[in-house]
Amino acid sequence: MRVSIVIPAFNEERLIGETLRQVERACEVFTRIGWSREVIVCDNNSTDRTAAIARAAGAQVVFEPVNQIARARNTGAAAATGDWLIFVDADSHPSPELFADVAGQIQTGRCLAGGSTVRLDCDSLLARSGAWLWNALSRWRRLLAGSFIFIETAVFRRIGGFSPELFVAEELDLSRRLRQLARVERREVIILHRHPLLTSARKLHLYRRRDHLRFLFRAAFNRKDTLGRREACGPWYDGRR
Repeated sequence: MRVSIVIPAFNEERLIGETLRQVERACEVFTRIGWSREVIVCDNNSTDRTAAIARAAGAQVVFEPVNQIARARNTGAAAATGDWLIFVDADSHPSPELFADVAGQIQTGRCLAGGSTVRLDCDSLLARSGAWLWNALSRWRRLLAGSFIFIETAVFRRIGGFSPELFVAEELDLSRRLRQLARVERREVIILHRHPLLTSARKLHLYRRRDHLRFLFRAAFNRKDTLGRREACGPWYDGRR
């Protein structure tokens, strides 16, 4: 078995080094059970030292010129040689225990894809409440958080990967298509919850509450125009880090 860890990264020189260290630590789980792995960083047209730091850490670096998370993940996946893909965001730290849970699900043969609940690196009431709400919804509706997704490579390619029409919420679109396929194939989409993914709460610090509410309002009432335009998705693409 071979696993490919794909990390999309846009101007992540501040965080990518530690993320790669944590991913390498977690990958020891795969080594112990005799699986091979590769780590692929997709440089999504960064203007900083993201690519250089990733190469120095031993990751394979590929380049995606169109600044879009869906395309970056797809480009990284296109270079992958593994039987399974694990997508990890550049500001997220998977633990060995989480990777062990992933390996366990793969070994059952019943799972075609999955995700994880999340834990934010901030202890504010807003962060705790937001994470609790998302985790409950994720487990109920089997919604994959973009910060951590594992999926059989053949399945990912069969359904066409992430939609290039979406600048955000591409993981929710993928979740919907995976649930449909799982019903047809009588397999499962799993949300792991014993060892939540540690991920950054930086958007809570970089943007005001009204900015988030304004985006949610636009997305609710003009979904296609909001999710399909980079300019409407500032918190993901305006370069604040």
